[in-house]
Amino acid sequence: MLKVEGSGQFLSSRVKDIRPSGIRAFFDLNVAGGDTISLGVGEPDFLTPEKIREACIQALREGDTKYTSNAGLMELREEISAYFSSNFALSYDPKQEIIVTVGSSEAVDLALRTVLNPGDEVLVPAPSYIAYEPITHLHGGKVVEVHATAEEQFKLTAQALEAAITPQSKVLMINYPSNPTGTVMTTQDWLPIIELVIKYNLVVISDEVYAELTYGRKHVSIASLPGMKERTIVISGFSKAFAMTGWRVGYACGPYELIAGMLKIHQYTAMSAPTISQIAALESLRYGLAAKDEMMAKYDERRKLFVAGLNAIGLTCHEPEGAFYAFPCIASTGMSSEQFALRLLEEAKVAVVPGHVFGTGGEGFIRCSYATSLVDLERVLERMGRFMQMIQFV
Repeated sequence: MLKVEGSGQFLSSRVKDIRPSGIRAFFDLNVAGGDTISLGVGEPDFLTPEKIREACIQALREGDTKYTSNAGLMELREEISAYFSSNFALSYDPKQEIIVTVGSSEAVDLALRTVLNPGDEVLVPAPSYIAYEPITHLHGGKVVEVHATAEEQFKLTAQALEAAITPQSKVLMINYPSNPTGTVMTTQDWLPIIELVIKYNLVVISDEVYAELTYGRKHVSIASLPGMKERTIVISGFSKAFAMTGWRVGYACGPYELIAGMLKIHQYTAMSAPTISQIAALESLRYGLAAKDEMMAKYDERRKLFVAGLNAIGLTCHEPEGAFYAFPCIASTGMSSEQFALRLLEEAKVAVVPGHVFGTGGEGFIRCSYATSLVDLERVLERMGRFMQMIQFV
């Protein structure tokens, strides 16, 4: 009998090359610590609104647990279409231009699989959400980071984008409002980017899962601007704005040919998004908008308190205009972002994410989620303040 030396020999080379999540790897070091306050995971601390939960309980009682259409409940796609028309100046045909997915993460995966050929390059403004690079790698593409600087408030600039474009460039992958920086792009910011996208014939995948979470400035989807709808896949979901992370329901909107391509893959892999989750999403769009706005107002209150507090203790932080993350600079401490995060965890019992895991430009920063209570944020600022005073005398 042939002796097997280890099951790892059967792994594909692409899977072997993928690094474990920098966020998860860091939190595996400690998340069980008793008095640790975590600002690490990008998850709302609110419960899914009661009306949404009750609608699902009723659906379960009525046995509404069968498969839906591969593309998702038609009623949900119609509500998504109406929601985009009312809020983001975009019109999508619910029959042909919208697909409901297993969270926005599946939508990102489907979009990249649909458009990439081996060797294609995906341009990603960095610092950026950590999943884009490994997903691109799995599908034979290559991520090219476009450096976004703190001096520009981490916005994508035309100069940096054009410098990164090569003959192999095919996709511009964007995420605004941004995880991890909280950066928001305006119409004026987008206009020179659009010129380059059209000039170099790029397809855009726009991850807009934080679109509802903006403060004092309304989100502008790049797809809503001239010449962009026909070359853009817009991705979003219900996890962040509606406090529905565990329900795993997202969606993609875009040109018929691209959505049809995504549907081909989706029907053979996921089949359809969970029926109960789709019912919850439908309820959230019909009756959960007021609850969404209440949660957003509380995030704004926390944002103001936390960012002001960070600056007061000597951690310079630009004001995030979206999402629920602060991205303060820790360079003045002389530590790397990982060193700072480890010591903060061990000595102050505060868990944050070191900025280097988010790619180019993340070193020298830490990501802090303020999707937690004001009481905990005040405790965090007190602990971080003591920590900053302590390291000044070491």
